[in-house]
Amino acid sequence: MIFDTHAHYDSGAFNADRFQILDGMPEKNVGLIVDPGCDLESSRAAIALAEKYDYVYAAVGWHPEDIDKFSEEAFSELKRLAQHPKCVAVGEIGLDYYWDSEHKDEQKAIFRRQIELALELNKPIIVHDREAHGDSLEIVRGYPELRGVFHCYSGSPEMAAELLKRGWYLGFDGPITYKNARRAIEVLEICPVERIVIETDSPYLTPVPNRGKRNDSSQLCHVIEKIAEVKGMSTGEVERITFENGKKLYGLEGK
Repeated sequence: MIFDTHAHYDSGAFNADRFQILDGMPEKNVGLIVDPGCDLESSRAAIALAEKYDYVYAAVGWHPEDIDKFSEEAFSELKRLAQHPKCVAVGEIGLDYYWDSEHKDEQKAIFRRQIELALELNKPIIVHDREAHGDSLEIVRGYPELRGVFHCYSGSPEMAAELLKRGWYLGFDGPITYKNARRAIEVLEICPVERIVIETDSPYLTPVPNRGKRNDSSQLCHVIEKIAEVKGMSTGEVERITFENGKKLYGLEGK
């Protein structure tokens, strides 16, 4: 079975057929899914999906692209949602200097507050790090007990090595199947398979051969094939190990 550790089924891209797609996932060998929120509205939606489906779990958090919506009242509600029994992480949180390089201090402050919430609740975090590698690493270094995953990892092999030493997981998505994926492949080569989790980031980042179309969890077979090729393993081994890795990351070992 496949564990899609990061998929946004709350996205408007799924409004027409969301339940039809999720209903069919077990038949497509998808056993578990985590849907991370990006603001209060999407976090509520992720929780609602987790309540509807046994095999869907939620994360709640404030994405750095959405800090303009952040408020103390909303953060209080987010904290309440984070204590839901099917919320397994705080995320998607982090830094994004690609879309917003003017509010770095605000992004860092909100990132730290959510890290502290995760530590308070003993939950892992899901890190969004886009063109902010140095600051993202510096912040997580400040919390030695913190654990989680760097989603759609895009940093250097050297940064990956430090995160791996600290017990982090790295998320790999459709882009590892793209022709220009040299650095991602370099990271994949050095990453122990026990620290790899697989993600779609649906509806985004669809792997080859379906790049450009809407993504969903059934497309992870192509990501698994690429990991198996790079690591010299069978697809069955990669599927089994990454499924167990996802359960360990999110505290779902009994599922």
